[in-house]
Order: sequence, then structure tokens, then C-alpha cells
Amino acid sequence: MRVHFIVHESFEAPGAYETWARSHGHDVTFSRVYAGDVLPSDAKGIDFLIVMGGPQDPATTLEECPHFDSKGEQALIHCAVNTGKVVIGICLGSQLIGEALGASFAHSPEKEIGKFPITLTEEGSKDELFSHFAKSLKVGHWHNDMPGLTADAKIIAYSEGCPRQIVSYSDRVIGFQCHMELTPEIVELLIEHSEKDLNRAADYRFVNTREELRAHDYSEMNQALFGFLDKLEARYKSA
Repeated sequence: MRVHFIVHESFEAPGAYETWARSHGHDVTFSRVYAGDVLPSDAKGIDFLIVMGGPQDPATTLEECPHFDSKGEQALIHCAVNTGKVVIGICLGSQLIGEALGASFAHSPEKEIGKFPITLTEEGSKDELFSHFAKSLKVGHWHNDMPGLTADAKIIAYSEGCPRQIVSYSDRVIGFQCHMELTPEIVELLIEHSEKDLNRAADYRFVNTREELRAHDYSEMNQALFGFLDKLEARYKSA
């Protein structure tokens, strides 16, 4: 199976998503746009399109960030959705999915940085992809915004600080505002690039300190993510 990542910044790495893909022997490719890689012209050579996060938002222009082509990414996402591919968005990636499908992103009620619980909704509890999730699961967060909702979108999970943590746009198109891919190595990279927010951790309800971020165990959320990806792969192959 062919898994393609769009990576916006070196510190927003695929982490556990890439670990899963390589452990299953999948063909893994990248568009590291921060390094000048171009986006695929279409989704023909892709089975799973995974769009990572970044400090940008979908309204960021090429003038503001020359390596981030929001409209180009939305066009590729739209192509992948229309051709029946799996599309997963993380943080910025989830917002780009919503935008590609006609739903504008929004600012989250709270800034969240760290590890905090998400809670499955009734819809989430019914979805087989998330049947192995606990009702409440502590996962990673690093965001200010959240994805838009289409008419058919279902909210799978929410947190106290954000009402749209996981959104299902269809049976194979899912947006994660949360970061279940975090590892200690990625957290160190994010800490390095989040000095302003972390210096003001005490000013926010849901922002961990550097020490708290380094002390967290991220393995449980990674295992839950692996289970989700296994089920999504099985669904895709059986279609």
C-alpha cells in the first residue's frame, strides 16, 4: 500500500503514523514542502494521503509563507477524496480537509499544548474505527484552531478545551485536531519551536510546562492510533 505524507515543517513530523506505515511494509513517500518538495499532481499513486500539522492555518497565503500552498493542498485532498482514497489530516491537515470540502476552519475556544483527555461522542462510540478507544483517552495537543464541519461530518471526540478533536467526514476521511502521533523526539522539536507559548504556560488552562511535556508517556495514544490505522486499512482494502 502507498502512504504519502505532506509535511509542512521539520518539527511537525509524522511520528507514530510513519512508524505504523513502515512496520506494515508500506511504500512511504513524502512531500516535505518546507524543504521545497512539490505536491503530487493528483492522487493516482496514493492509497493513504496523510496531511500533517504546522504553525500555518488554511488562510495563510503564499506571500506569508512561500512554501505552504493551501489551495494546492486542498485541491489534492479534494482529488483524493473524490477518487476514494483514505485521507487523514492532523491539526492543520484536519482544517485543510474541512476547507477542501467546503467547511471553514474556526478558532478553538482554548489553546491546548500538552497531554489532555479527549472524550468519545455517541457517534464516536458507534464507529468501528474507534471501538478500541476508551471513552476518555489522554492524547497529545498542540493547537489554537479546529476543523470546519460539513453537513455530513460527525464529531467523534471532543476535549474540555476544543469541541472538535476528531471529525469523520466519511468512512475513509478523518480529521484529527489532536496529535496522537507524538513521541518524545517530536515533543523535543516542538518545544524548541514553541518558546513563546511555553513561556506563558501558566496563563492558559490547557498548556503544559516543558517539564510536564517531557515527563508524559506517549505510548498509549500511539497504540490507540495504530489500532485505528489497522482498521482503516482493512476497511479500505475490503471496499
